[in-house]
Amino acid sequence: MKILIIGGGNMGMTYAHSFLRSHITSKQDMMILERSPEKAAELATKDIGTVYGQPDECMTRADLIILAVKPQDAASLFASIRHTVDAQQVFLSIMAGVQIATISEALGAKKIIRAMPNLPAQIGMGMTAFTSSEEVTRIELVTVQNLLNTTGKTVYVENESAIDGATAISGSGPAYVWFFMNAMLKAAQNMGFTYSESELLVRQTFQGAIELYNATDYSFEEWIQKVCSKGGTTEAALNTYRKNDLEQRIINGATAALHRAQELGSK
Repeated sequence: MKILIIGGGNMGMTYAHSFLRSHITSKQDMMILERSPEKAAELATKDIGTVYGQPDECMTRADLIILAVKPQDAASLFASIRHTVDAQQVFLSIMAGVQIATISEALGAKKIIRAMPNLPAQIGMGMTAFTSSEEVTRIELVTVQNLLNTTGKTVYVENESAIDGATAISGSGPAYVWFFMNAMLKAAQNMGFTYSESELLVRQTFQGAIELYNATDYSFEEWIQKVCSKGGTTEAALNTYRKNDLEQRIINGATAALHRAQELGSK
């Protein structure tokens, strides 16, 4: 399978490196389309496939085309490649909010897979939700899922609206985690720890909590109860969070991300 990645940014290059590292494809079958001459020249030095600057040079050679550009650049991209689209080509879009129907209408394509990865895909620990149009065959879908699995875990969803939900939870989620970690780091510094000491305390606490959770069948709520002692320090912290309605504020934040994803898709 010949793969064309349109967009030489973080996620586009994450896919290129992951596919090659897993030997699921070869450099001979990997193509990258990057419109910026400076960026294209930089990518050409990385030996990860053939780099092109214009769609006419590569579009017709690809079996799978990955749309890895910003959603606000979608309209100009569609206009530049529509005349090169073949009905048998499969399109994999990771553009937040851009719906399958929009891609199909703009490109005249039928075989479309829409996915939402997240940044930990860069180290093979990503979470990707994906769905597809009816015209994508089972073999094509399995092939694409195998490609996505090289970057972490995947889940197929029947309803495309769930992709916007995944955008709000797993797509934006790492930033929520880092936001909370940064707040804990500042709290540690306020308590007299140095920056490096604070960072170690927070980083190891989060990593340990995740590993412990993964090692058992206990739910989040059950683990919270195990850490809490009546009248103890953890209970004091959690009571403050509850008093300030922190749980609902977190839910509200994720919901705001969902609404923004939906807005992007309606434009």
